[in-house]
Amino acid sequence: MPSSPEGRWTFTYSGLTLMVPSQVYRPKEDTFLLAENLLLQRGETVLEVGCGCGLIALLAARKAARVVATDLNPFAVEATKANAQANGLEARVEVRQGDLFKPVRFGEKFDLIVFNPPYLPSDGKEPQDWLSRAWCGGKKGWEVTERFIREVGCFLKPRGRVLLVQSSLGGIEETVRRLQAVGFSVRTVEEKRFFFETLVCLEARLISQS
Repeated sequence: MPSSPEGRWTFTYSGLTLMVPSQVYRPKEDTFLLAENLLLQRGETVLEVGCGCGLIALLAARKAARVVATDLNPFAVEATKANAQANGLEARVEVRQGDLFKPVRFGEKFDLIVFNPPYLPSDGKEPQDWLSRAWCGGKKGWEVTERFIREVGCFLKPRGRVLLVQSSLGGIEETVRRLQAVGFSVRTVEEKRFFFETLVCLEARLISQS
C-alpha cells in the first residue's frame, strides 16, 4: 500500500481503488474478513456502521439498492465520500457522520447491517485521537459492541441480519450471549486464528416475533 505526499495511503481490492487518510483506520485482517463474507442479494438495503475508508460500503453498493455508511470520524466520512466518487459509486452510497445509529433517520430499516467495531480492551482512558477511537472498545473491549447490540434490532427489517467482526481479545462469547438475549440467532461464518488473537465473523439474524 504506497503512501502519497499528503499522508494518504492508497490500495486496491476487488477492482476498487481507495485512499486512506492518516487519521482513518487502514483496512487490516478484520476488515478483509468482513469483505470476504459480505454476501447479499441484489436489491437489498445495507447500513455500514463505522465505515472507515468505505471499503465494505463500496463492495455492498455493487449489488445493494441502497447503502448508508456512517462514522463518527469526520475524516472517515470524507474519505468514504471521495472513494465512492472515485469508483463511480457515489449515487449508491450515502455517507453520514455520527456515533453508531445517531445518523440513521427515524423509520429507516435495512436488510443487512455491517459493523467492524472497536473491540480491543483499553486502559480505561478516553482515546484522544481518531485512530485510537477506531480500535478502543472500552475497558473490557466490548462496551461499544454492547451499545450497538442494544439498538441494532430497531433498524432491521423483519428477518434482517447483522454481520459483525469480533476478537478473542474482546469477548466473543459475551457478544454472542448478548445478541441471543435481544432476539437474534447467531452463527460463526468464518474464524481466522493469528498468533495473538482469533478473529470471527458473526452473522446474527433477527428471529421473527410473529
